Amino acid sequence: MSKLRDIIVCLLNGGSPSAEELSLLEAARGFELFELFAAANKLREKHSGNRVHLCSIVNAKSGRCPENCAFCAQSVHHETGAPVYPLLDAPVIADKAVEAEKAGSACFGIVSSGSSIGKGQELDRICDALRAIRSSTKISPSCSLGTIDLETAVRLKEAGAFTYHHNLETSRSFFPSICTTHDYDEDVETIRNAKKTGLRVCCGGIFGLGETMEQRIELALTLRELDVDSVPINFLNPIPGTRLATADFLTPMTCLSIIALFRLILPDKMITVCGGREKNLRDLQSWIFYAGANGMMIGNYLTTTGRDEEQDRQMLKDLGMVTERCACE
Repeated sequence: MSKLRDIIVCLLNGGSPSAEELSLLEAARGFELFELFAAANKLREKHSGNRVHLCSIVNAKSGRCPENCAFCAQSVHHETGAPVYPLLDAPVIADKAVEAEKAGSACFGIVSSGSSIGKGQELDRICDALRAIRSSTKISPSCSLGTIDLETAVRLKEAGAFTYHHNLETSRSFFPSICTTHDYDEDVETIRNAKKTGLRVCCGGIFGLGETMEQRIELALTLRELDVDSVPINFLNPIPGTRLATADFLTPMTCLSIIALFRLILPDKMITVCGGREKNLRDLQSWIFYAGANGMMIGNYLTTTGRDEEQDRQMLKDLGMVTERCACE
């Protein structure tokens, strides 16, 4: 117990325990686990108080992704019955942003399936949508368009993008077990390209893929090294037809311990709980803030539905949480 407490105290004081020492946090059980949550909550309150950041997304282009990510419903390597359609028109995307702003979101993500966005008509349409969103709302627009080069990052920023979102999904050591159609360094380079342009970077992963605690720590340390601004935490919602259709690696307390771990390693970052929270956290969804999260995605996800937004608003009200204003105002 004393060793675990020493590591927690070190983290609370801004220290950097080794990956080996951090892995001892996996042993936290019972009261020790609640000590972990309390420490994470203390850091959340220090950096965010009672403020919570809400975000929403639109699945702007769905299906036919050539990547073979084991969890993805939109991969051509899986037969899942997920929707398939081309990139939505710019006015349609902008209308979705208006809806997201009305629902209380501070950030709106334009998400497209595929390895990357086409540099011709597709990129032009995304840029048109960004300009329309900036002219008709105060919401912070984000793009999640796969891997991008520096030129594309510049175009997105000039059109009005505030954030670029691109998940590493998992640790470098576990990535080949999840995806073999592109290299991990391509994802890292995309993050660096976005940062070079001054875009805010949102980068995290999905948990419950079969990764170990050491590999979760590895991902957190990579994100710390890359100095990303925001970390979305997703929990696997197994989709029939994917390689992970029968995966069952998570419990609500495991999910909360992952959130706490990332808060302790990334004390001042935005940590947003996104896909899979309804299925995996169940009645403990409100505990995400006690475990250190200061953000939450509301509304629907890419190919699955989210919780009713009114339920989420009531949960935040009951917790005494206050939603943040749009970051780009």
